[in-house]
Amino acid sequence: MHLLFLGTGTSTGVPQIGCRCETCTSIDPCDKRLRASAILSVDGKNLLIDCGPDFRTQALTANSPRLDALLVTHIHYDHVGGIDDLRPYCAGGPFPIYCQADVAVAIKRAVPYCFAKHPYPGVPTFDMHTIEPCVPFEPFPGIEVMPIPVMHYKMQILGFRVRNFAYITDCKTMCDESFALLQGVDTLVINALRHEEHMSHMNLAQAIEASRRIGAKHVYFTHMSHQIGPAARLTLPEGMQLAHDFMTIDC
Repeated sequence: MHLLFLGTGTSTGVPQIGCRCETCTSIDPCDKRLRASAILSVDGKNLLIDCGPDFRTQALTANSPRLDALLVTHIHYDHVGGIDDLRPYCAGGPFPIYCQADVAVAIKRAVPYCFAKHPYPGVPTFDMHTIEPCVPFEPFPGIEVMPIPVMHYKMQILGFRVRNFAYITDCKTMCDESFALLQGVDTLVINALRHEEHMSHMNLAQAIEASRRIGAKHVYFTHMSHQIGPAARLTLPEGMQLAHDFMTIDC
């Protein structure tokens, strides 16, 4: 398996519009962060994790990769705002989307023309699959995905585990059951918004603590704001590093 990070930024991206801080004015490409998304490649299938408003730019920069299904963590715009741009992937039929029931309802409300009884020609069409926390599913035979419930403030959202890899974003807290489901993960991607406390996201110290409890050998932090600071200046514990856009990792 391998993972391609399409974006590693928070909802505003980095640089943030109107900001002249050291991170936002950095010329280091590792400090340029589109909204968080990734492609997990496993057994010849490419699973897109979230599809935010930067998806078109991300797909073109990544040389228009083949995609086989979308896994959605939650309904916030920075994670689903690019769904209409999946229309080229619908040419062969409805594109599969896996998400919680409330997310499916919200997606249908956001792009109702995609689900019309008589859609106009060329509209993207989707095959919606409802998934539940802690209930594994197979988007393709032999590829089992475990949805991991995490709390985004008071909102339950999903992370995903596939074999010895897990992807978690927008998490503030996790219950003991979720930590148990993550035991044995070798490679972990987890959100780390900034250094200061935040109401609905882990800060860097909390992400490090959660990663140590999970026990992953390789940890990559994502969903970062400009307040994380310039990537080149940050020192992290052994086995942990900041991800950056278009980084590819084995997992």
